Formats: sequence, C-alpha cells, structure tokens
Amino acid sequence: MKAMRLEDDWGLENIRLRDLPDPEPGPDDIVIGIEAVSINPRDRLQMLGAYGRIGGSPPIIPLCDGAGRVHAVGENVTRFKPGDFVCPNFSRTWISGTASDQSQLGMHGGPIDGTMCELMLVPEHSVVMAPQHMRAAEAATLPCAAVTAWNALIEQGHLTAGQTVVLQGTGGVSLFALQIAKMHGARVIVTSSSDDKLARVRELGTDHTINYRQTPDWHKTVRDLTGGTGADHVIDVGGSDTLDKSVSAVRSSGTVSVIGVLGGVTSQIQLGKVVTRNVRLQGVTVGSREMFERMVAAMELNGVRPVTDDTGFAFEDLPAALARLPEGKHFGKVVCAF
Repeated sequence: MKAMRLEDDWGLENIRLRDLPDPEPGPDDIVIGIEAVSINPRDRLQMLGAYGRIGGSPPIIPLCDGAGRVHAVGENVTRFKPGDFVCPNFSRTWISGTASDQSQLGMHGGPIDGTMCELMLVPEHSVVMAPQHMRAAEAATLPCAAVTAWNALIEQGHLTAGQTVVLQGTGGVSLFALQIAKMHGARVIVTSSSDDKLARVRELGTDHTINYRQTPDWHKTVRDLTGGTGADHVIDVGGSDTLDKSVSAVRSSGTVSVIGVLGGVTSQIQLGKVVTRNVRLQGVTVGSREMFERMVAAMELNGVRPVTDDTGFAFEDLPAALARLPEGKHFGKVVCAF
C-alpha cells in the first residue's frame, strides 16, 4: 500500500511517500480502505514535534481524520462487515466518558500511526459508522474538528434551543459548531477579520457577524446583541489573543470552551470576572467514540454536510495541503482524496 510517512526527524520536509506492506487484520481488527483524509492544525503541529512526548516519535504515518470502506475484518469482528462506510475514531483508547491521560495514548497521527495510508489497520472498538448521506471527502472531516465542536456545545456545554453561541473565526471547529448550534435551535454570532468569510457564514445560517478588525471590542457588541446579558457559550480558538474578551462576552454562569491557542498559549485574564460571574472555562480536545456516534446520528437526521475547501488535493499532495492552513485562505476543511 501507499503511505505518507514522517521519517528520521520532525519537520514537514521529512514527509516521504512510501510503499509499505498491506496490513492483515488480527482477530479483533478491521482494515479500512481509506478514500479521503482531512487536515487539522493539530496535524501540522504534530509533524513539527510540538506535542512533545505524547506525540510519539518518527517514523509515523500522520493525520487523524479519514473515511473509507471496510476492506477486511478479523474473525471476532461483529460490528462491521466488508464494504461498510466508516471513520476511525480520533483516539483508539477513548471509547466513552471524558478525556483522560489514557485517551492521549491512542491518538491517531501521533503517537499511533494515522490515516494517511491506503489501508489502515484499526481495532474494531475504535471505528464509527460514517454518515451514510455523505461522500468520503465530507465524512473524512469529522473525527477531530466536528467531534470537538459537538463535545464543546452538546456533551459538555448542554446547549439548548434559544441560547446564543459566539464562534471565533471560520476554521473547522467554528464551522462545525455553527452547523451544530443551528441544528439545535441556537442563535449564532461569528467573528472574523474577513468580510468575505463573514458573508459566507451568513449563507450558512449565522444570525449576526462581527468584523473584529473593524470592531476590536467585539465583546461589547456581543453584549449589545444579547440585551446586555452576554452569550451562553463562547467557542474560543484564539487563546491569549481572545480569552479575556471571551470571558467578557459570556453571560453569568455561561461557558467559554477553550479549544485553540492560535494567538498563543499564555493569557492574562481578569479572574475577578470569572469568579464573581460564575463563568465556566472548559478546555476541550476532541471526544470519545460514543460522542462521535451520537453526533453521526444527529447529522444523519438533519442531513448536515460538512463545509469543505474548494481546493482539492490528491494523495501525494499532503505537503501542499498542510501548507494551505497557515495561509488562511481556505474556507472549510482542507481534504486530500485518494
């Protein structure tokens, strides 16, 4: 089988196209014929060695997102059969419950080999049936960003109809959070520095948009839009650049889900606002297989389709696909189709 593999040392320049032996399933394994993968900021950081000891070490097959058809099954497998349309879960050691140290040990793309291969060997327990109405290029976007948004808003955020959600930017997590929030009857406010991207999220159902370049005190606009109360949920992907304003934008007893650190990993926030207003700061990193399955059921019921970038990449184009993320020109998930 063909595989892209990071070899010798960390760094995107060390990605190599290799011909590796086809995997054979053990009694409790399945082999997925991967048809498409998608790229996350996490993948790029992983290949640069930014995850330290929890990221494993080269050689390693990168990426955690993918979708395809079951190619072969082991003799004990009962949940899947050849031909089923499936996705691997983000972590093969996170089946249910909340995150733990153990769940980090099973992350695909580091420390365990990931999805950037034609045939992927995975234990049966870490595979999810993909939404049957989606194409492989769409379903391949789900394991990381979509489950993270679902976990933040639904599993831990307990979003209900009529609540207000603030989303920062138009990256993968934010776009999935937009679709999930609207699916649950919430009002959505999106911030971005691009008027073109704000126009596109309005087409997807966003209720209010704020250009934070033109309105640096966007948190005050959020409070104005909510009658002075503040939003129920804020999805914070900026980290040090945005966290203090996120706390100011959320209502008393509201939730700020800290998902990204695009602006930096350290932050100064007014802790008095967190304490006196009973604000909940929640770090969120992906989710369990059972969360993934519940999200799939909701997406199938509502016919949700992921937003994918209009620039498609082939298998061998992984370095170019990775380079597209920091450019910031994409809208929707960047996908490589095999």
